[in-house]
Amino acid sequence: MSDIEPQSVEHLLDAAFGTDRFGRTAYRIRAGVDAVPALSFALVEGGALIGTIQCWPVAHRAADGTATPLVMVGPVAVRPDVQRGGHGRALMAHLLDAAETAADSALMMIGDPEYYGRFFGFDADATGAWDLPGPFERRRLLARAVNGHSPPTGAGLIGPR
Repeated sequence: MSDIEPQSVEHLLDAAFGTDRFGRTAYRIRAGVDAVPALSFALVEGGALIGTIQCWPVAHRAADGTATPLVMVGPVAVRPDVQRGGHGRALMAHLLDAAETAADSALMMIGDPEYYGRFFGFDADATGAWDLPGPFERRRLLARAVNGHSPPTGAGLIGPR
């Protein structure tokens, strides 16, 4: 995403999720860290940004202080006027391909389990004892093994690395 103006991405995220998005729990989880360039992508058509996916270095911190790295997937954003055209699915597929060699840990996300489970192999099997720094729906806290890395299964708080 280095070729894309950061402000263009912010405008797309505002259009897709609203300008109040910064108060969401997902933003607290990745506070103060930069996106992982090798796992963050933009979709451009006709010179215009129409979609992005970003991934973030986060960690699962157990009560004993043990930190297990994770990669947080999202947001996946598509310009509202071209949503439902398969662009988000293409971005996710591209990310998962890249993650098979570039991810340094398992993936996690907050998302629709029916969609991300069915199409991309995410589930809540490992996340039942995880906690987040803000409100969330437990069923939407998902994880996926990738590149030989499995998600931790014990209790822990998810936050920035």
